[in-house]
Amino acid sequence: MNSNRDWTRGNALELLENGEEFFPRVFDDIAEAKREVIIETFIWYDDEIGRQLRDALVTAAERGVQVDVTVDGYGSAPLGKAFVASLTEAGVRLHVFAPLPPILGVQANLFRRLHRKLVVIDQRVAYVGGINYSDEHMRYYGEKSKQDYATRVTGPAVDDIHRFCREAIGHPTPQGRRNLRGLLRWLPSKWSHPESDAQVLLVTRDNHNHRTAIEAMYRLGLRSASRDIVLLNAYFFPGYRFLRAMRQAVERGVRVRLVLQGEPDKAYVKFAASTLYDHLLNIGVEIWEFMERPSHAKVAVMDDAWATVGSSNLDPFSLSLNLEANLFVRDTSFAGELREKLEALLAERCVQITRDAVARRHPIWHVWRWVGYHLLRHFPKLASLIPVKPTMLKTIEDPDTDLGTGPGPRTLGHSPRPESPAEPDPQNTQR
Repeated sequence: MNSNRDWTRGNALELLENGEEFFPRVFDDIAEAKREVIIETFIWYDDEIGRQLRDALVTAAERGVQVDVTVDGYGSAPLGKAFVASLTEAGVRLHVFAPLPPILGVQANLFRRLHRKLVVIDQRVAYVGGINYSDEHMRYYGEKSKQDYATRVTGPAVDDIHRFCREAIGHPTPQGRRNLRGLLRWLPSKWSHPESDAQVLLVTRDNHNHRTAIEAMYRLGLRSASRDIVLLNAYFFPGYRFLRAMRQAVERGVRVRLVLQGEPDKAYVKFAASTLYDHLLNIGVEIWEFMERPSHAKVAVMDDAWATVGSSNLDPFSLSLNLEANLFVRDTSFAGELREKLEALLAERCVQITRDAVARRHPIWHVWRWVGYHLLRHFPKLASLIPVKPTMLKTIEDPDTDLGTGPGPRTLGHSPRPESPAEPDPQNTQR
């Protein structure tokens, strides 16, 4: 699967913050769909937001729209038979990545998860980001609601995202279909919105041909920055090369600010990241913690025109095991808007971690830091040694099926093995 293509120009982008901005835009676009809706998501729950998505897709399918939804067999395992039946009976094609029945009531398929969050509608509009379909992304969920971002895209980049999503479900777009017809489709929007000229590149990570693609794009941004870098990431535990690129940026005089979770929904998230605090402060990186609620964000902005929004954390699971997708952008307007939001976040809802705060750690902490870093960094390599069956994408055709008991008989090709673990319990899922 050719998942990483060339930069495209002439795109219009809309930055969406949290579920309050994201879900209405997606649902409205689905309501206007005439031919096709394709969705990939890690988590889809049977809650208020999950049912709104279900109803929107069922309504679209009933009016003749072809609807394909791919969910992860671990992240979306709680979906029950009634929920699944309402989709399949309406004609929605529901694909499951790596379904596996629970073992003694426990979901055992923890590794290589499908973690992408993508939407394409009528090959006209696409969404790329980190927001799942659950109430967790709405403020009414309470103090554990998640901070996150997504991007709505129109323009030539949609063709690349569409082609990737079609290939992922085993229905590739015929070669040459984009060509002149695709170009002509986007020219009118370029003429009517001449200011919309963002350069966009979809970059995906898999376990076959693009193992380090997203991390490499991040490092390229770190190496090219000359003034200011802000990284907001939910799960931060990168490798040596990433840390070296951060150090080299600081040595060039670049201000590097790293925004991590201060109030995570899982304690180990903060523990893992904090094992790096001493080193990060030593190399001159500013560490900030988002204190308002859990952060699920995976975004960055560097200098005036480089930005990314997507599903990939900067941890061993996302960088070494999961299927991920990030949108990389070169555009001053979009980067400026993202920077403005991040600066407001830093000023109003974050606290800076100082050298004094880290220095008060007990000496035994530094032993745990060293042990923890090496165990976590090498964990994906150890996990990759565990024999696994080829990961398959399967389509549920039997309405009397839930995601925890497996798929129907249709198998659609291979998939670039996916993502990281998150709890299948709606009250306890991390990503």
